[in-house]
Amino acid sequence: MAGQAAVFSPVSQSQLDWLGTDPIPAEPFYDPAFYELERQAVFLKSWIEVGHVCELPEPGSFIRREIEFAKASILIVRGKDGAIRAFHNVCTHRGTQLVEAEAGRQSTFSCPYHMWTFGTDGGLISAPDFGQFHVAKEDCSLPKVAVEVCAGLIFINFADRPPPLREWLGDLADRLDALLVARATAFHEYVYEIDANWKLTYDNFQENYHLRFIHPRSGGAATGPDNPFGYPVRYGFHGQHRTQTIWSNVSAPPPPPAAMLAYAAAGRAAAVNGLGLNDAKDYIALFPNFFLFGSPVQHFSHVIMPIDATRSRGVIRIYWIGEDSSASESFARELLMATARDIHAEDRAVIEAGQKGLSSGALKHIHFQTQEVLCRHLYQQVAAAVERHQAQNVR
Repeated sequence: MAGQAAVFSPVSQSQLDWLGTDPIPAEPFYDPAFYELERQAVFLKSWIEVGHVCELPEPGSFIRREIEFAKASILIVRGKDGAIRAFHNVCTHRGTQLVEAEAGRQSTFSCPYHMWTFGTDGGLISAPDFGQFHVAKEDCSLPKVAVEVCAGLIFINFADRPPPLREWLGDLADRLDALLVARATAFHEYVYEIDANWKLTYDNFQENYHLRFIHPRSGGAATGPDNPFGYPVRYGFHGQHRTQTIWSNVSAPPPPPAAMLAYAAAGRAAAVNGLGLNDAKDYIALFPNFFLFGSPVQHFSHVIMPIDATRSRGVIRIYWIGEDSSASESFARELLMATARDIHAEDRAVIEAGQKGLSSGALKHIHFQTQEVLCRHLYQQVAAAVERHQAQNVR
């Protein structure tokens, strides 16, 4: 254990040459025209993580998600048969949104305008004076959106015929199934909006080059004399997706006593649930906008939704198994969430400063070094999807 830091060496460029070393064009990080291409080529054709099955514990449970890139409000419901379905939150009479609540439990959904009423399966149950309409009830069901679940995580896809989720995830599907999130029953959540392109925001969480400069107070366990930039132990590439194993400084000074209590309580809870603790932290990034840390003590997800070319929304969650069993466990969970939020606060201003600089148009290119390879991979996958979309739409 003590020798980990001493023998550390970063991943070499020769192992990553297949991804190239050229500068990356800056315009895709602020240009509205490129964002529109991304919207169509990437976000409307990919599986997008929107929640967890623990939010839908029983028949009639629902969550509502506002998806700006699709200009849509989505209603995700557990039906009477236990199946999870997703629908556009739009009455098939004249388009009025059915639900305003963010979450809840209902056996039916009624339009506030004319009281058209739908079941949890999306079918139209009743509509006042329906005999005056020249249409069958079967033709008035709520519009469906593809929805599938892996490791407890709920994904939706706006494509007409998307590939099965597990096929799209490839070998990462089984890896996700083995993580805590697959058995989670509760979570803490932090939602933020930021004046930055979704890729620029995401990239901040794909590289550790910035840790010693932006997180000198909070990043002690992620950097050390033999790894001053906290570079990862390894990278993995899985089609459009990618992984890395985060290095840990086992010689770092212990955290403050309050944090030690929190980590100990979280560690005990992980052990009770059969989860091993690891110094290395697995990071799984799913194309285009979701990543998950797999360590039981700091097990959290982060999804970054684009709002427009230079604005995005992030949702950070820490997942748990079981409710708080004691005051100590409650304290541990609250402190770990507060710590994640505190560390993120150190990033926000510099991300927005980067967006201001890029949006000025002063730069034609940006530069990624070897250990920012996940940023390069994300951009290349986005650019490839955009190129395929453009080729398919050439008349």
